[in-house]
Amino acid sequence: MSSQTRLTRAYQQAKRISFNNQDKFILFSDCHRGDGSFADDFANNRNIYFHALKQYLQNGFQYIELGDGDELWENLFFKDIFESNKNVFLLLQKFYLQNKLHMIWGNHDMVYRNPNIVKKNFSEYFDNTEGKKLPLMPHLQFYEGIVLQHAETGQELFLTHGHQADFMNYVGWKLNKFLVRVLWKPLQVWGIKDPTSPAKNYLEQIKVERRIKQWIVNNKNIITIVGHTHRPHFPSPTENAINYFNDGSCVHPRSITGIEIAEGTIALVKWFIDTKDDGTLQIVKEYIEVPRKLSDYCG
Repeated sequence: MSSQTRLTRAYQQAKRISFNNQDKFILFSDCHRGDGSFADDFANNRNIYFHALKQYLQNGFQYIELGDGDELWENLFFKDIFESNKNVFLLLQKFYLQNKLHMIWGNHDMVYRNPNIVKKNFSEYFDNTEGKKLPLMPHLQFYEGIVLQHAETGQELFLTHGHQADFMNYVGWKLNKFLVRVLWKPLQVWGIKDPTSPAKNYLEQIKVERRIKQWIVNNKNIITIVGHTHRPHFPSPTENAINYFNDGSCVHPRSITGIEIAEGTIALVKWFIDTKDDGTLQIVKEYIEVPRKLSDYCG
């Protein structure tokens, strides 16, 4: 099965969500939530991510995670990830309880294709204060793709992780998982990065992006938003532009990036730690690409 066929299947089997110009979504991917060890890339940005997500919850956004939320290649047990990021999961629970949580699986959490594993990890958790198990997100579902369809214009936005265009991270993911766990995780502690990962290998990034762009061209230039490569991308709505978007990742050095869809617009944002004039620290948001009308991106 080719990358084009895999992407087409993800699109055809995607969960459909109707939206209008009053709806607001924040898209993050590639959090790689870990166990808090030296190999945990998410640990450095956990507070930034938590603050950003809290702001989006308070402002009525829905949360869509485009895969690789949990780092299940390096970590054998989900409970270690949960305990290290309990405040994050309890915040995600608040989105879930408001029916504002939408999850996509990527290559590092590809086991979430199995509903039984999702149920095992997310149904309940042990609360030390209460001294008993409490519900977490008992009916949570993960999808390979999501299609946002505008209720008035019919315009579609296809959301997926993007590893469908990466043979070894889709078909050969079990082998890659084994290599990451037994080889690259120990080396990562010493600062040696995995050269096979598209997030760390520029040539692999180019190959993956080229395949996704080809699929977009072959499918009426549908707006397609992915993660996987960790490289943010936001096209200008010019006549010959390919509608390929990438929300980046939450494991950039000292910052996280995401895509906002709000009030009929789309924007690329960055959250990071900055200093005030008095030397105190604050978490701030800035636009990497200012909001543009979705209607400007015609297929």
